[in-house]
Amino acid sequence: MNKKLILFLSLLLIIFLAPAQTDITVPELKEHIQYLTSDKNAGRYPGGHLNRRAVRYIKHQFKDYGIPPFHKRYKQPFMAQLRVKEGNPPKKDVKTWNVIGYIEGNDPRLKDEYIVLGAHYDHLGYGGGPSSKSNKIALHPGADDNASGTAALLEIAEKLEAHKDSLKRSVLLIAFGAEEQGLLGSRYFTENPVVPLSQIVLMVNMDMVGRLNDQNQVFMGGAGTFPEGMDLMSKLGIAEGLSPIVHAGSVGGSDHVSFYKKGISVLGLHTGGHPQYHTPEDTAHLINYPGEKKVCEYIYHVLMTVAATDRPMRFIPQD
Repeated sequence: MNKKLILFLSLLLIIFLAPAQTDITVPELKEHIQYLTSDKNAGRYPGGHLNRRAVRYIKHQFKDYGIPPFHKRYKQPFMAQLRVKEGNPPKKDVKTWNVIGYIEGNDPRLKDEYIVLGAHYDHLGYGGGPSSKSNKIALHPGADDNASGTAALLEIAEKLEAHKDSLKRSVLLIAFGAEEQGLLGSRYFTENPVVPLSQIVLMVNMDMVGRLNDQNQVFMGGAGTFPEGMDLMSKLGIAEGLSPIVHAGSVGGSDHVSFYKKGISVLGLHTGGHPQYHTPEDTAHLINYPGEKKVCEYIYHVLMTVAATDRPMRFIPQD
């Protein structure tokens, strides 16, 4: 066998064995999280040019994946009132943004129904506010909270776009701003939606999905807010090698709350709390990247089960 043929066969083998560019991969998750938690982004606090850096990064990723904006613009601007500790003087409101991508479904009827996949990209900056669990005035990188969710949003978005021909329903991909200031981005979106709220059949929210534990536990609330949601989330989780902790209600704590309050079915997913929550120690090196990939694949299959089928969807309120 000559050298050229050996080289050719070797290249074919590399291409065959390498993951497709549109797969959810550990290196890409790591790249997103390391960028978002870098010192240059100073904890992704709302307002100013550093906030714009994070927004620009998310927007460019959507563009690179071929995901268009909804109505020509990715950015949905709004004004955020920043939290301060009791007794401190108020801060000026700042301009920040939600970033919205759009994948249209293919069914003539069902494409007018929407699934929202969301994650907040902001964090606490240098701390010192009422949400910080540490008295340190130091950079809070927010790797798990919520660079992990933002990275998951981008990776799942890329895979959804690659399989968009299978979608019946449409998908809105939203990176929310100012969640740490009181769910402000999601609240603004639900008060100023780009589609009628009556056409949103499910909102899936990812907040802190980067610290999968040794028991492979994924926690979620809201699975009872749509038909057969409890059974779906349990079975798909087990099929992915996870141990899903599924609650029918327990809807609280993050951006899916804004949608639930509007009578929209929701799922809020996370991999559990930890001592580094809202402290400067929530760093990228503590992320379980293979674990996050597994969680992303789980969420992707949940989305496809709803978006690529005519599965009946309706809102079921929970106590």
